[in-house]
Formats: sequence, structure tokens, C-alpha cells
Amino acid sequence: MRDLTLWLLFSLFILSSCGDAPTKKLPILGRKIPVERIVDGKKTIDSLEHTIPDFQFVNQDSNAVTGESVDGKVYVADFFFTSCPTICPKVKKQLKRVDEAHRDKDDFLILSHSIDTKYDTVGRLAWYANKLNISSDSWHLVTGVKSEIYAIANEYYIAAFEDKEAPGGFDHSGYLALIDRKRRIRGMYDGTDPKKVDLLIKDIDVLLSEKDD
Repeated sequence: MRDLTLWLLFSLFILSSCGDAPTKKLPILGRKIPVERIVDGKKTIDSLEHTIPDFQFVNQDSNAVTGESVDGKVYVADFFFTSCPTICPKVKKQLKRVDEAHRDKDDFLILSHSIDTKYDTVGRLAWYANKLNISSDSWHLVTGVKSEIYAIANEYYIAAFEDKEAPGGFDHSGYLALIDRKRRIRGMYDGTDPKKVDLLIKDIDVLLSEKDD
């Protein structure tokens, strides 16, 4: 009887081990956008998820980076400037870890937007990319029209603005936004905190394996 009980317990353990493990589901962040619809002659209000709008910038290799560049990809977005004397070096150090963990994946990118569009020319971004030893194959450093850079920062819910009183003349957040294949925000992480970036690296894998919903 004792042997039969042990066998049953062992069988239950094997079955439970072979079952599908719970899959982590990341939330969809951002404000809902109300949209009116007419259904069967009646007006209804639907809520659309917040998504990152189309954009057009230029990267360190003088190549255009647009919404099409990230379509169907998971990516991380941040805002910086190359002469930043405060948090940018810390954030870029952590983003190097993200890049090293995922640079071999064709459906993943990092998109870093310069908020100093006057000083951070394409040539300056190329110098910075060389300094960090990064490639535009997996990591774009982009510049563009100042108003468009600042406008899209708002879409990512990341603070970025000029401030003469701030170190370097700009005030900005060190947060990293994780964006899914549909350009929805799925996570926000403190880019100066290695533990938060550890979580980001894991959550990128979650999104890369996520099926369309």
C-alpha cells in the first residue's frame, strides 16, 4: 500500500511538472481614448488603447528611422543628450546590458532620442555610438525636429524639456519605456536602477514570446 501511495504521488508530481507554467502577462499602459461608434442605430463609446504615433527621425548612420522601422518589433525607448552630466551615462550603461542581452534578435530594437537637437548632430551621434560600441542594427540614436522629439516624449509619458537651471541645460527622466509590436506601452522602468533593468530584460522576453491578441 505504501509503495502504491508513493507511486501515485510521484505520478501527480510528473503530471504537474509537465503542465504549462503560468505565463506572465504585462499590462497595457496609457490613457484610453474614447471613440464614438454607431451600432444598430445607437451611439456607443469605445475606448481605444494608447499607441505611439508615427514618427520620422534620423539615426547615427544618417538613415531614416520611422514608425515602419519598429512595426512588428518590440522596442525600448528613452530620451537623452550626449553632453548630459548627470543620469544619461548611468542609463546608457544599463541599456548596454539590454542591448547585449537581445541584440541578436531581429524583432527587437532600442530607440534613444536626443533632446539636444542643436548640439547632437548626426556626426555627434555617430561619435557617441562609437564611444558606446553600439550598432544601429539593434540600437538607434536619433535626432530630428525639436518640437517632434519633445512631442513624442509626451506620448511615451517620459519627461523631457529645456531648463537653463538644470545641469547641461535640459531636464529629463531616466525612465525606459517598453513598447510591444502594436506600439503599446507595456512597462516603465527606472534606467538608473540595475534591478529595474534586470526586470526589463526579462519582460522583453515576455513580449517577444507574446502571441497577438
